[in-house]
Amino acid sequence: MTGSEPNAFYNEFDRGELEPREPDFRSVFQRGRDRLIHNAAFRRLQAKTQVFLSGEYDFYRTRLTHSIEVSQIAGSIARWLNASSGQLRPGFAIDTALVEACALAHDIGHPPFGHAGEATLHRLMKAWGGFEGNAQTLRLITEIIFTSGRSRRGMNPTRAFMDGVLKYKTLFREWDDPHKHFLYDDQQRYLEFVFAGRPFPAELAPGKARNAFRSLECQIMDWADDTAYSLNDLVDSANAGFLHLAAVERWAAGQTLDAHERTLVDELKAAITDHRLERMMNRKIGAFVEACRLVERETFMNDLSNRYRFAIAIDPAVVREQKLYARLAREVVFQSPQVCQLEHKGGFMLERIFTALKDNYLEAGSPRLALLSRDVEAEMQASGDAPDRRARIICDYMAGMTDGFASRIYKRLFDPDYGSIVDLV
Repeated sequence: MTGSEPNAFYNEFDRGELEPREPDFRSVFQRGRDRLIHNAAFRRLQAKTQVFLSGEYDFYRTRLTHSIEVSQIAGSIARWLNASSGQLRPGFAIDTALVEACALAHDIGHPPFGHAGEATLHRLMKAWGGFEGNAQTLRLITEIIFTSGRSRRGMNPTRAFMDGVLKYKTLFREWDDPHKHFLYDDQQRYLEFVFAGRPFPAELAPGKARNAFRSLECQIMDWADDTAYSLNDLVDSANAGFLHLAAVERWAAGQTLDAHERTLVDELKAAITDHRLERMMNRKIGAFVEACRLVERETFMNDLSNRYRFAIAIDPAVVREQKLYARLAREVVFQSPQVCQLEHKGGFMLERIFTALKDNYLEAGSPRLALLSRDVEAEMQASGDAPDRRARIICDYMAGMTDGFASRIYKRLFDPDYGSIVDLV
């Protein structure tokens, strides 16, 4: 839909922004997508690890190319549902700009060095509320990403956009032993904004049940993400030499596969042998898109938004196929010694950098060297002496690093033969 065409699928509740702003020629959902694209946090994804370290080879996917692919798939799912669902029609349809924005934003909160970086930062931040990539994405769009001409930081997202990236809705303090899949405790106010202050019903208890309660756009984004990484990461893995015929055969020999799964593995082996894996996976993207259908559901938000009245249902056979590919990638590639060694190195560097910054800025009687950039130093000054706020500033700084920037900072701090006073980081 263009900015001038009404779309009755969404209402003023969905379009509500954290701070009301005068409209322009774009819809509020188009404006949110544009703000995200024209931002350094989004551009930094080009130098963050998807599977293999960014910059190692030109053709491997980075977080940026992965996010673009997820956005394309999510937009295709929305267009497919708009065209194929009897409940939707012109003027009452899923907004593709909103869905694409949610997909483009879904990884901006992830730190350098992939999942190892996320696990390391969470371990280091446990005393101060933990670290979670999805929570960090919400923090970026609400508090950190700067939109010029505004009096506050954050990109002033709409309620529907915030909700579309809000995969998890359980707070850190609500888990007995949180390890992932949570929001920061101080983000409760955004949950209240998204849900109009309504309490969650008893059946949506903190944890898996609450986290699984997602808006239509969030469900589309999540399936697009699952589609992209389970299909495209296998292609990258084959191009890198990790996924080859012998590796797949060894893996399959140790699995208990049903007849359908064995057929899929045989199909995969044939595609690798014939050097047509990428073509096969590209075709499967279309099949994964068309595996979606729109369904209606009853929720405590139905009276406020169609985003909860409707959901997607996915062909169970295609879901099993996606999970098979994801398991294969995880066990053959992601858990390989080569990848684990690089992840260990990335985590080691992040831990040493964090410890140096913590000792300098959090410890009583610390020397207080100016180890951070001027703007981050100014944030430290404004935070006072609150250790939790100072730790979160350090975490923000580190989560925003690219792989290469983190490596350079590590070398400047710990390598005696690296850098000089005139070097730029």
